[in-house]
Parts: sequence; structure tokens; C-alpha cells
Amino acid sequence: MQKEQLDCVKNGQGFIAALDQSGGSTPKALALYGVPEDSYSGEEEMFDLVHEMRTRIITSPAFHSDSILGAILFEQTMDRKIEDLFTADYLWKKKGIVPFLKIDKGLAPEENGVQLMKPNPGLDALLKRANERHVFGTKMRSVIKEPNPEGIKKVVEQQFEVGKQILAADLVPIIEPEVDIHSSDKEKAEQLLKEEMLNYLDALNENENVMLKLTIPNVNNFYKELIDHPKVIRVVALSGGYPRELANEKLAANQGLIASFSRALSEGLSADQTDEEFNTLLKDSTKKIYDASIT
Repeated sequence: MQKEQLDCVKNGQGFIAALDQSGGSTPKALALYGVPEDSYSGEEEMFDLVHEMRTRIITSPAFHSDSILGAILFEQTMDRKIEDLFTADYLWKKKGIVPFLKIDKGLAPEENGVQLMKPNPGLDALLKRANERHVFGTKMRSVIKEPNPEGIKKVVEQQFEVGKQILAADLVPIIEPEVDIHSSDKEKAEQLLKEEMLNYLDALNENENVMLKLTIPNVNNFYKELIDHPKVIRVVALSGGYPRELANEKLAANQGLIASFSRALSEGLSADQTDEEFNTLLKDSTKKIYDASIT
């Protein structure tokens, strides 16, 4: 199965859907979906509602391998079922979409202009569960706010250190050092990041291959060397807070870079829409993101 999934991710045309909002970002995701915080009580009810939202997206006829290569899941979503199948199995067996899992535990406080990932002592156990649930790869996010060489070096070092742990568990890591779109000098931060990333990619062993998830760069095609690197399976882009139209426009100007959008994918979807309205809007969103991804 993994070889078929690898081929799909590496050579397929389309994008990766990010459905991985976790505890901190779930209330915001639900609010955008038209479910205010005062309409539910407690975490359990909140996660039930967000699973309903994700189930509605995943089971929609608009959510299909014609335009979507993979989907990134939150841990709870991986452990829940859609139509009697665990979510990862449903994605692959019913939709032909490759499942990924968000594995980080959130961000540490800012230091040296960056936010590293919080410690994750339970990672080995989580990776074991991901394998049992037939997940293909993982995703983990750090954030770069300022062009601080020391901070950026630490971000990349941590990402690749954890990446090797994921590779050792026979999963494919998506390394995500996000550059904040509001950074005081985003272009400089991207330059420092690319240099660090190339150093670590060049040092990977022959059988160590990774994916990258990056903010759409200020300079078009700036990440071409990363996209073309022999150790890189695919480079995907986060929407970073840009509205969908602007994110698509910026993405389309970067050849070989494909989307991995979250908010930009679900923008406009609402709990009170009829299935027809919901599916029509999702179809329109996926088509526009797909078109921007295949340039």
C-alpha cells in the first residue's frame, strides 16, 4: 500500500487538504463553520461537532482523489470512524486519498524570533498507533516570526531531528517550518530558512526522504531548489492566513508548489447549508485550489 501511496503523493496532480485543527484551534474552526462556542459545552462535545464537520467534508462527493492527493488528520480524527471505517482507511479505501497525521503538541513560547515545537514525549507511541491505523505520513509545525539566524537554525534542527524519528517508524514526515506572513522581513527569513533546509536535506541518508510544508514565498519560485531536491518527495504550501483567492493567486505563480490549505479550503462552508449548497461550494473551492496547484 505504501508504494502506491508514495507514487500518488510524489507524482499525482492535486493538493493536500489540511483537516488537522486541534484543541486550541477547534473553537475557531467551528465558529467559522457557524457553530458558536456557546452552542456546546466541554471538549467532548466540541470534538464530536468538529468530527461531524470533517465527516461532512470527507464524505462529500466534492472531496475526491481527482483533485485531492492527501488529507492531514488530527489525532482524534484518526481514532474515530467514518461509515464504520477508521478515518485513514475510509480516506484511502473509499476515496483514494492518502492519510497523514498531525503529530506535534503545539508551539513553545517565542524565543529568538521563532516558536519551536513543544516537547513530545509520547511521540513513539503515537507513531506506533499511526502505523496501526494505516497512516502514510505525519505533519509537524514550527513558526518563524523574525529573520533570526540562531532561531531559524534551531527550528530546522528540531524539525529534522524529529523527522528522523518519524522516518525510523517507517512513516513519511512533512517538515513544516512556517514563516509568519506578518514577519517584519519575510523575504530575509525565507532566505535563511532555505539555506538551513538545504544543509539538512543534503545530509540525509540515501533511504531518508521527506516532504516539506512551507509558506508561499515572497519571491516567486524561490523554493525551486527544495522542490527539485532528490530527498524531497513533494513541497506543499500552507495558506498562512491569506484568504483563499489571494492564496491561490500566490500559489499559481510558483511552479511545482502545491497547496495544503486548511482555512482556505473550508472558507465559506457552514453548518446550516443544505448538502447541495455545501457540496457545490466545496466543489468550487477544491477546483480553484487544484487549478492553482497544477501550474
